[in-house]
Amino acid sequence: MVLSFACEQPVFVVTVKHVCPLYTGTPYKYLEPFRLSLEKLQEVSVRLRKDMKRGLGKHTHHKAPVKMLPTFVRATPDGTEQGDFLALDLGGTNFRVLHVRISEEEKKVIKMDSQICAIPQEIMLGPGVQLFDHIAACLSEFLDSQNLKGQTLPLGFTFSFPCEQKEIDKVYNPKHYCLLLLS
Repeated sequence: MVLSFACEQPVFVVTVKHVCPLYTGTPYKYLEPFRLSLEKLQEVSVRLRKDMKRGLGKHTHHKAPVKMLPTFVRATPDGTEQGDFLALDLGGTNFRVLHVRISEEEKKVIKMDSQICAIPQEIMLGPGVQLFDHIAACLSEFLDSQNLKGQTLPLGFTFSFPCEQKEIDKVYNPKHYCLLLLS
């Protein structure tokens, strides 16, 4: 049995038969029909990429078998980044603030300081204004502790839950937070 994770070409191929002795004899006989050839893996990769593009398309998203959300990332890091950055990470029960410092030296040194703030249930399920007031208070406290108040720094904001943006100022999340951003 071969497992492969591929985009354009196979990147990672593992032959399970050689890795795990349990896949010999009778169990292996039953798994053999599920083995995919390199050609079939490449075909799956091409089809998945095509379906992902359909999922990102404005006019094809609603019919696409693979639903996608645009990230709006316009560039990826290239190794020339340097300086101070802030990152905000909103999770299911916590909010984390990070201060990341990337040195200017050729061999980059990255230093990070962070603070975790719990998010009470009543804030999590309340109006978006309460949540963002809580985030602002946590961020302000962190900036004070790092002596960063008054500085202008690039900031990234991530959240690890699905949401649907129906309007420019409104986001709906069926699982945890109920956010009306400008309510």
